[in-house]
Amino acid sequence: MFLEDTNELAQHKLLLLYLLNKIDIPMNNAEITQFVLEHNYMNYFLTQQYLSELVDANFIHVITVKNKKCYKLTDIGKETLEYFNNRIPKKLKKEIDEKYEKKKQTLIKEAQIIGNYYKKNDSQYIVSLKVIENEITLFDLSLNVVSNKQAKLICENWKKSPDKIYKKFMDYLTDEYKHE
Repeated sequence: MFLEDTNELAQHKLLLLYLLNKIDIPMNNAEITQFVLEHNYMNYFLTQQYLSELVDANFIHVITVKNKKCYKLTDIGKETLEYFNNRIPKKLKKEIDEKYEKKKQTLIKEAQIIGNYYKKNDSQYIVSLKVIENEITLFDLSLNVVSNKQAKLICENWKKSPDKIYKKFMDYLTDEYKHE
């Protein structure tokens, strides 16, 4: 066994529950593991073991989001976290809150900015660009392009700076024919 102290074991599981509660959007295994490892909260093997045990205990459940298996806190998990919240040191919670706010913004942006493409036939690709906020589609544009390279480039540029592209697009469309 990696840990001898049952308090430390409980604290690590509570930490995972706290992380999922804090961000309040489903996270996949890689996102959770990366965050935990980046900040040296626990090692890879313990993270995987505890995630599995939390699923088995019904504190978190696995859902599919955009073809990825993600973890989401259950009501039982939330109740457990509330009940044992005092077992997580305040200093650790504060540290997680600060670090996770940055991570949350990145995850939210990734969930709201979508750029995908698929091959229509030998010489055409369809590119789909979207902005979604609170489950409402604000922007949805489909383009027909002639190459995989072009489709990939459009998606990459969209994901790098969607705010600038969206603003230019909207400015151009709402600029009452000044471009003639």
